[in-house]
Amino acid sequence: MWNAQTRQQIWDQLKQPWDLVIIGGGISGVGILREATQVGLRALLIEADDFAAGTSSRSSKLVHGGFRYLRNAQLKMTLTSVQERERLLQEGRGLINQLGFLFVHYERDRFPPWLFGLGLILYDLLAMRWNHRYYDAYDIQELSPSLKSEGLIGGYRYFDAQTDDARLVLRLLQEASHAGGLALNYCRAVELLRRADGQVCGVAVCDVDPQGNGRTAEIQAKVVVNATGAWADELRAQVGGRRRLRKLRGSHLIISRTRLPINRAVTFLHPRDRRPVFALPWEGVTLFGTTDVDHQEELTVDARISAAEVDYLLSALQDVFPALELRLEDVQATFAGVRAVVDTGKSDPSKESREHVLWLENGLLTVSGGKLTTFRLTAHDALRAISRRLSVSPRHPFRQRVLNEAVLSILSEKSLDGATRLRLLGRYGVHAADVIACAKGDELEPIANTASLWAELRWAARSEAVHHLDDLLLRRVRLGLLLPQGGITLLDQIRQIVQEELGWDDARWEAEATAYRQLWETCYGVPQG
Repeated sequence: MWNAQTRQQIWDQLKQPWDLVIIGGGISGVGILREATQVGLRALLIEADDFAAGTSSRSSKLVHGGFRYLRNAQLKMTLTSVQERERLLQEGRGLINQLGFLFVHYERDRFPPWLFGLGLILYDLLAMRWNHRYYDAYDIQELSPSLKSEGLIGGYRYFDAQTDDARLVLRLLQEASHAGGLALNYCRAVELLRRADGQVCGVAVCDVDPQGNGRTAEIQAKVVVNATGAWADELRAQVGGRRRLRKLRGSHLIISRTRLPINRAVTFLHPRDRRPVFALPWEGVTLFGTTDVDHQEELTVDARISAAEVDYLLSALQDVFPALELRLEDVQATFAGVRAVVDTGKSDPSKESREHVLWLENGLLTVSGGKLTTFRLTAHDALRAISRRLSVSPRHPFRQRVLNEAVLSILSEKSLDGATRLRLLGRYGVHAADVIACAKGDELEPIANTASLWAELRWAARSEAVHHLDDLLLRRVRLGLLLPQGGITLLDQIRQIVQEELGWDDARWEAEATAYRQLWETCYGVPQG
């Protein structure tokens, strides 16, 4: 899909005229790239770091209908989210999966269970299927035995969905590439190009790949799209845009499933501030989150959880799951992402709107906010906003697929069970058979106790634009989140594959391994003190 030769080929084409250049390789930018290629636009995406390196690999992994937005009377946002969730469940099997939730109610909560039930009725009506049920305290503990019984009233079961967020971004990139779109990671936008009248007409870029030797280029385009998320205001400043975004950090704990064993998501109100928090099963571990705090630190790609956030999250688990006696030592990993929302000055960050916004300023279109679930609708709105500047009218049929079809029959490998084959199909689409074909020896075996196969590691190194070890272990195959110490104990086995596929000499490998260890300990481990 992307390798050293592909990168050079793309770089050679940069000076050709483009309909649009998209800056930012997260879900919003990649969604726009895919939808632009669907209507025949010449589109290029550049990303200063790795694809999905920012918020789009650090989300709560939920493809949800936005139930929380009903509380703020955001009915339109909930309706569109529910509709997109249902389509993703149908078209992204193996990558987007239905997830059961239990919303647990205690006497201390600030609203009665029946009020939550009314919201679920509306939620299910919007989805056009009845999919919730109330359980009393006894039955809810049957479903989740570790819950604290003191003050427990009962709870509701309902359904949403979850995904591997980074793999969703890569699946969309793959489909955009097949349709003619081009994408470069580790290609930094240095400066916006302007015409004499001040209108943006392109972008100057620099290659920040270790092998790129700092080469530069100027790219001409009818429209430049700013899809840089939390960095959007910095780019807008080049066209005189005033700061409009609020940077919020959401952090999560990852705990071994043996220490926090749940088969469905459990959500409840935090005992301190009555904010909804949740524990959910994901890829063989249990993920717990999330915080919602103003990010005051310097903005870097690799945000990290604070000690105060760890305490906040762990105290909630200890309160609601007291029998498990969870301690700080049980936290296997952490991750934090910074998202941008429109700053309206609300004292409670959680009350800021998550709806996407579009600003067209002197030829620069900024796309900010929005949700993982509604990336396609965000892309459509963005393309409509710039249609007058483009040579074709971007019309998207309502029934056009969110993800291209890839049928299970393309996988003929009989040694893999049905669940594994479906998982590969969801993550790699039409390349699922190639993943299997690249396997050597016993590489169709799982890596440690994860669902990932060694063949996936080889395929990613060979064909998915891996430039650094953290690209591979934190986003292509999520070992950095799923294994203790970020999978460091497996580095010798990983080394054999990586050096063979990427051609790294021993010095490069040692440098990458050292950098990965430092990054994991700093940004994915548990903060000390």
